[in-house]
Amino acid sequence: MRKGLTIGEFATMSHLSVRTLRRYHEAGLLAPAVVDPHTSYRYYQPDQIATAQVIHRLRQLDVPLAEVKSILATDDPERRTELVAGHLRRLEAELDRTRAAVVSLRQLLRPDAALEIELRSVSARTVVAIRAQVRHEHALAWFDTAMTELDEAFPPTERTGPPGGRYANELFTDGVGLMTVFRPVRNPRGSGRIEVVELPSADLAVAVHRGSHDDIDVTYGRLGAWVASHALGVDGHVHETYLVGPRDTGHSERWRTELGWPVFRLASA
Repeated sequence: MRKGLTIGEFATMSHLSVRTLRRYHEAGLLAPAVVDPHTSYRYYQPDQIATAQVIHRLRQLDVPLAEVKSILATDDPERRTELVAGHLRRLEAELDRTRAAVVSLRQLLRPDAALEIELRSVSARTVVAIRAQVRHEHALAWFDTAMTELDEAFPPTERTGPPGGRYANELFTDGVGLMTVFRPVRNPRGSGRIEVVELPSADLAVAVHRGSHDDIDVTYGRLGAWVASHALGVDGHVHETYLVGPRDTGHSERWRTELGWPVFRLASA
């Protein structure tokens, strides 16, 4: 009576090497259905093919061995899906960080890339805003929530210009600082977290960052270098104005973010 598929047959059907299958067995991930006590030959059943391929895919995604074992040991399909989805979310976050680093490095390798910078005086404005002390790692999530709240409270017919933000230097230097997101509107009014805020006048060094925000730090760096080389000091919170952003279009190549550093002229030595 046939004991099952030989390891060679199983390897062919699953598109996995014999060496890989032996490694899965030794790691306790996929035991053969039968191991001949005399020859030590391994035999598998056809219904193990899908399991072998699941293990292979999980290992390709760098799922730790202990987590693979947990997934395989779970009989509940929903729990199994939850475990896999959790790892996929971690992988996606890592891919986002890798993509952002690659984009920044490509920009940094083009030191001669032109950046138009102007000095501009901005008058005081009354806006609606949401403010909070935020940790740097939570900044993006906080921004999305706050901006959504402003958008829901003030529809397009009430807005008089693009949204913006003011961010304390401590957000970058200490990892936690005051974040303010705002919208200019026709009739400013407070509600819940939304406040009516008076933005002071400021003298700004202004540059426009084009495209995705993955490499916005490079534009900030070039703007800072320009400020330093023109004997200007930084005076206050950085400003951002979202001329075109994710809320306007899903095409990141069309995004335009205006960066403004409050400045003053240093006294001559």
